[in-house]
This record gives sequence, structure tokens and C-alpha cells, in this order.
Amino acid sequence: MHVIGTVGLPGSGKGEAATVAREDGIPVVTMGDVVRQETADRGLDPAKDHGTVAQALREENGPTAIAERSLPMIEDRLEDHDTVLVDGIRSDVEVDVFEDEFGDAFTLVSIEAPFEVRAERIDDRGRDASAAEGGEDLAARDERERGFGMDDAMARADIVVENTDSLEAFHEQIRSLIRGTDDEKRAEAEADS
Repeated sequence: MHVIGTVGLPGSGKGEAATVAREDGIPVVTMGDVVRQETADRGLDPAKDHGTVAQALREENGPTAIAERSLPMIEDRLEDHDTVLVDGIRSDVEVDVFEDEFGDAFTLVSIEAPFEVRAERIDDRGRDASAAEGGEDLAARDERERGFGMDDAMARADIVVENTDSLEAFHEQIRSLIRGTDDEKRAEAEADS
């Protein structure tokens, strides 16, 4: 069993890392899906109210609410797979939830890129950066994410991936990382048995 968590600011490449994992047959649990579902359950627009609902969930149920709601999804996928990637960890208290639940089987990967690079990527996606999250521009999104404790989570990463090169180079970096950590965890498990 191995759980790989990704953390990073908007536009850093977390979604691309999830794409690589899926291509390698690794299931992905996206913490944003928990928020999107809750947004829809509240009768709100997931595209417009995502950030507001994420904040509300944490205020109503504590800062670990989204991580705790994702645990059953992760455990469900671990029934049929050795590895699961958790996309979109936002805070150090969420890291605590995964470390408490999965112990040494949890690896946190921080995906990082400079603001200008991330802004250009978001612009290249064909979406207006100011409309991507309820009218917030990238600087406001960064500030909101940092308010959740993202900087603290990123500082706790087991592995840091600088995503400043080409998309192909980043995919290869993530593929190597996933396969490498997967092999390493398997070897540790065999040594422990």
C-alpha cells in the first residue's frame, strides 16, 4: 500500500501529475471533488462557489474536514490497487490526517513553479484566470490557498518537484517519481515482512 499526496499552488501542475498517475493505472482521489460534490449538494455553482464552499466546509467541520471526507474514497481504491494518488492537499493539518492514517506508506510531493509561470499556464488553458475560481485572480487564489496553510504543507514535503521545464519533461519527472516511490515502498514492505 502506498498513498502519494500532491500539494502546490494553482497552476503548479498537480492536475498534470494526476494525469500521469492515471496513465500509469494509478487511481486518483481529488480532494477538490469532495468540495465540488458539497457545492452541488448545496445547490451552488461548482465553478463559481468552489472556494467559498471549501472555506465553509473547513469553518463548519474543522480544518481537516475535506481530508477526512476523502479517506473512504482512498481506502476504497486501495482495495484494488497498491498505490493511490491524492490530488490537492491544501494544509499541514490535512498532511497530518494522511500521515496518521497511512504512516510510512504516505509520501507528500510538493509541485512548485514561479508565479509568472503558473499565471501563463492558467492563461494558456483558455480560461480567464480571474474567472477560474469564483472571480478570483491568481494572486487572490494563492492568498486563499496560503490561508488554508498550504505553505506549511509544502514545507513538509518528502519530495519537491520544480515544474519549470516543458510539459513532457514534467510528465517524465512525475512518471519516474511515481514508479520510483512505488518500487521503494514495495521493497520496504517486503523487508518488513
